[in-house]
Formats: sequence, structure tokens, C-alpha cells
Amino acid sequence: MDLNLKGKRALVCGSSQGIGKASAIELALMGANVCLLARNEDALKKVLKELALQEGQKHEILIADFSNPEQLRTVLNDYLKDKNVDVLINNTGGPAGGQAIDASTDQFISAFNMHLICNQILVQAIVPGMKKNAFGRIINIISTSVKTPLKGLGVSNTIRGAVASWAKTLALELGPYGITVNNVLPGFTMTGRLEFLINSIAEKEGKSFEAVKSEMIGTIPAGRIADASEVAAAIAFLASPAASYINGINVPVDGGKTQSL
Repeated sequence: MDLNLKGKRALVCGSSQGIGKASAIELALMGANVCLLARNEDALKKVLKELALQEGQKHEILIADFSNPEQLRTVLNDYLKDKNVDVLINNTGGPAGGQAIDASTDQFISAFNMHLICNQILVQAIVPGMKKNAFGRIINIISTSVKTPLKGLGVSNTIRGAVASWAKTLALELGPYGITVNNVLPGFTMTGRLEFLINSIAEKEGKSFEAVKSEMIGTIPAGRIADASEVAAAIAFLASPAASYINGINVPVDGGKTQSL
């Protein structure tokens, strides 16, 4: 099975921590030249030092804030003047919690910009090079909420669904050029965002962190919360040459929690 990404360049968004960081580490191990993209320069420099460095590999960082789409566009255009990207991992932090009915229109607009609009900017900048090389992997890290909406995440449920439909449409459009577009849907994964969510629930319900965590685990057939590296493994496979005929799908990585096909 061909999992070799030697000579390929991977741009990994939101790679200063969590699933984005774990994905960057995995892709580097597969031989890819990795470009880390996030807004925290110091955090990115720390991750850069953790990436495997095989002979001929070169890893880089880009600084951009997804709350400013035009800044992202400028940074990308400058970066791509003399290079192409073969693998794009679209990933950014999820919107704040709360019910959809209580969310302001500004919250929806902000989330739409950070997720779908920034994804579109990235894809439009990178796809010409993918078409030229007849190879491309676009992988969007979204959420199991595209299959089953999650309580208390109204804005996130809405925006994640939009990204999923956008990705499916792109899969139809870009498939003839050797470019695949797929979505990875993480379940409960021990990242800073999940820790924040558990703490928020614990505070609201007057429970301990461990009590809330145990309740979450009780809903997962696998009986545990995932490590970010386990989600990254699915992402890395979809980025590989071996996944060339997998296109336009949603892949839950959730220990069996999602109660739908």
C-alpha cells in the first residue's frame, strides 16, 4: 500500500495544537514537506521542532488569522508565488457553544467566514497547482454534527453542515483532475477544545470534570475518548496515494458514537 508522500507539500491549517498538530506530525513521518498555518507564531515554531526531518525534507510556517480572510488571501498568494501544495488540511477552531435560536446573526457570519469562506480562499489558491500536477488531496476536519446535530452547538452544527455540502460539491467538480475532497468527522477527542467543553458543562451542571468526562465516555461504544493522533491517522491515509479512489465522503472517527450510517 502506497502511503509515501515524499516530495509532496502539505499545508496544514490550525496546526499549532490538537488534531491539526497531530496531522502535521503524521504527514511529516510519511515524507511530506509540511507547512504549518495558524495565528500563533510561537506555538507554530514549537510544533516545527517536533516534525520528523528526513533527508530532503523542508518544513515551514505561515502566520494568518482566519478571522481575517483577506489577510489569509494575502499570505497565501505570497507563499504560492514559487511553489504548489499537494495536500490541504482545512482545519480551524469551532464556534462557541450555545443554542441556534439564541445566536446573533454576527455569530453565524463570523463562523461562516472562518470556516467556509477561508476554506474557499485556500482551495481557490491551491487547486490550480493540483490540477497542473494531476494530484491533490483536500481534507476538511469538521464534526460528526454533519450526521447528527450536537446539542448546544447551534452555530457549529449549521456551519459544519455547510462545509460538508461545499466539500461534496467540490469532489464532483475536481475529481476528473485527480483531486479528492473528503471530510473527517472527529468524535470526542482529547484536545483543548474538548477540555473547555467539559469544564463548561461541569460548571453549568455543578459536576466535576471527571464526572462529565465519564458521562461522555458512556456514550461511546469504544469506551474511551480518542487521542488526536488517532484522528490524524485517518487524515493521513486520505492524504496518501493509496486513497486515490476515495472521494466525496464523510468519515466519522468517533469510536462508533454516531448513531447513523
